[in-house]
Amino acid sequence: MKFFKIILFLASIYFVQSEIEHVCESGKYPPDPKTSFVPTYVVNLDLPPTQRWLELSRKYEKPLRTLVTYIKQFVLEFSPKLQKLIDLIDNKLGFVADSLPQPYGEEIKGIANATNIELGELVLYNIFYEVFTLCTSIVGEDSSGKMYHARNLDFGLFLGWDIKNDTWIISELLRPLIMNINYTKGGELKYKTVTFFGFVGLITGVKPNAFSVSVNERFNSNGGYIGLFEWFLNINRNQAWTTLVARDCFENDDMDFNHVVKTLANTPLIAPVYYIIGGPEKQQGAVVTRDRAKAVDVWQLGTNNTWFIAETNYDHWKKPLIIDDRITPCNRCMDKLGKENMSFEGLFNVLSSKPVLNKLTVYSALIEPKSGRLETYIQFCPTPCDPF
Repeated sequence: MKFFKIILFLASIYFVQSEIEHVCESGKYPPDPKTSFVPTYVVNLDLPPTQRWLELSRKYEKPLRTLVTYIKQFVLEFSPKLQKLIDLIDNKLGFVADSLPQPYGEEIKGIANATNIELGELVLYNIFYEVFTLCTSIVGEDSSGKMYHARNLDFGLFLGWDIKNDTWIISELLRPLIMNINYTKGGELKYKTVTFFGFVGLITGVKPNAFSVSVNERFNSNGGYIGLFEWFLNINRNQAWTTLVARDCFENDDMDFNHVVKTLANTPLIAPVYYIIGGPEKQQGAVVTRDRAKAVDVWQLGTNNTWFIAETNYDHWKKPLIIDDRITPCNRCMDKLGKENMSFEGLFNVLSSKPVLNKLTVYSALIEPKSGRLETYIQFCPTPCDPF
């Protein structure tokens, strides 16, 4: 019955989208801070990994617990028999933290201890971002060669629809957990990220005057579930978690744009993914299309005289699903914006244009790789709006 409802829901999307006006927005920047503000915190890398998130754990324990509780309830709605799966997660999945590359497993343990949330549930929470993240990312330059990087983070597809508020339930529960993190070492800023509290990988980040990275999910038959099973069963752990290897790049002081592109193109991964990478110099932009073993394609800024490249969740040389075409409106709005108007304001207007902005969108991030400037805004898509 649940499956049948999902099919009906998908079938209705095409007709819903045809009724929604898709225009390139203007005047959206800056958004109202009353609804869009994202707090910024410091994580001290000089502290032991288990202690780095203690202060934030006290502050964010309640919204994190609410989200984890909802996920369990959602699973049980499909079948009460899945209680055995939840018990397995609570009692057994915690061991995965010990197998994760350090310091990430220890950071998760520290959060679990500070919040009294089951370690297995926090491991699962971190795994979700390996396989369930929909996004739009853009990297490009203005007419002077100044580089920009921007992204919408979309999350919560098929994880429960709130009929009363006309939105995805998970998206609503995630917004209170959004934060900017400034990672410091020896009292100095090392890099900046946008994250959800409790998640220790990297899906959006910038290392000033070095590089920026955003991570988008890639749909593929040889997907992340296979890699996860191989990791859990210790069949193959010579592969990296997509968001942890991204954070590894930021932890390494020897990394620059070219090294990051090479590393993220060649490291074996648990899941297929897109890495969108920006640099501080002219034409330093790339989309690395990954399968689990290696890069399928590295699309460089400047190819065919491009001044920007944009990526959603489909290979750039293929057509997206007819019910999930965000890339065509995105490209159209970027072309309308023009190289001469490339800016935080222009990019935010593009990211606020439907269906680039949709019911799954929880935040927009704007980045200048050279200066390290990072602005993040919570996003909402008022009805009428595309479900995704």
